[in-house]
Amino acid sequence: MTTPNIDYDYLFKFLVLGDSGVGKTCLLYQYTDGRFHSQFISTVGIDFREKRLVYRSRGRRHRIHLQIWDTAGQERFRSLTTAFYRDAMGFLLIFDLTSQKSFLEISNWLEQLRTHAYTEEPDVVLCGNKSDLIQLRVVSREQVAALAQRYHLPYIETSACTGANIQQAVDLLVGRVMTRIENAVCNRDFSLVMSQTQSQSQRLPNMIYGPDLVRLHQTNSSAPHPHSRRNCNC
Repeated sequence: MTTPNIDYDYLFKFLVLGDSGVGKTCLLYQYTDGRFHSQFISTVGIDFREKRLVYRSRGRRHRIHLQIWDTAGQERFRSLTTAFYRDAMGFLLIFDLTSQKSFLEISNWLEQLRTHAYTEEPDVVLCGNKSDLIQLRVVSREQVAALAQRYHLPYIETSACTGANIQQAVDLLVGRVMTRIENAVCNRDFSLVMSQTQSQSQRLPNMIYGPDLVRLHQTNSSAPHPHSRRNCNC
């Protein structure tokens, strides 16, 4: 059997979440294509874009193939969206700085992540989008700071229109996921833990490392026992 020719070191799958109209699709196209779509087209179901990047850490150069999945924010598509949570390794959680409602929904999105993601504490970067609409802003920095502190989330303000901070937001998420991976690989109990999490109910997201397959897991000693996790019913 021929080994496939893989020209990258890691395959990352990220999910972009948030209410309808917060600018998820525009942000994604700005990141991958460097252009802004001024006409609003609501995402139906789920779509994805891809990009290659190089991440440098601990004196090493890692080639990453990044898949960013764009999800529909409407309520009627939520059951479809949650089916993709468990295979995602990181999340960009977007709200609209000109919409108080989208900001208040952040807690609900985080609850869904705790229920359906591969861990109750996944890597999430919170993004306040449409930062260019200064005159229309209704969500204060104090509100966001309090929420980010409550949930221990890194926060960055972005603009899909101008491209401000979008690269930085993705790079921040990549860095957090890479840190989790490096800590997992360095853990002396990595192989033992992996052998104990092979059942379908405890399936963890896959990370391609060259020709090999590695699975992420929590290395925090205070993390809940795998059998105490809620099952995914999606």
